[in-house]
Amino acid sequence: FAETRARGNQILNLNLTMGNAPKIAKAEQDLTYALRFDAVSPRKFRELAIMRTGQILNAPYELHAHRPLLLACGYTEAQVAALPHWRDSALFDDKERALLAYVEGMDKGGEVDDATFAAMKRYFTPQEIMELTVITAHYYGTALLTKTLEIKPETDNRGAAPGKC
Repeated sequence: FAETRARGNQILNLNLTMGNAPKIAKAEQDLTYALRFDAVSPRKFRELAIMRTGQILNAPYELHAHRPLLLACGYTEAQVAALPHWRDSALFDDKERALLAYVEGMDKGGEVDDATFAAMKRYFTPQEIMELTVITAHYYGTALLTKTLEIKPETDNRGAAPGKC
């Protein structure tokens, strides 16, 4: 937990549960921190991908943890509310729509069609696509983990540090 505290983060219920397997927890934390702090893709798009993945999987822990981060990245309450029905909403631009279609394809068994991938290539660099793919896959796994192990969202003032957006 020392690295978590050194980065200004609090020990969350997910960290406490992962602590039961310290080496696995460290590897997972390294990937999470690389995605959060070292990626070049704009943070707002990473958070959008995480939130949509959490919604698709109905993952309370991820939704609770990442909603404030999505808002900190400039998304509005109206956009958060519209996210499950983004295709019918005028609140998302073409770049966000490309990402949301990609995330939904990934979250439905990796079924990303050619048109969806072409839209991603139009708006994102190869590195950004790789990062957004890894973050979606990673948080898909995290959502399954938190649901399977019934990790409860924090009910106190602990929360993930927003980082830079």
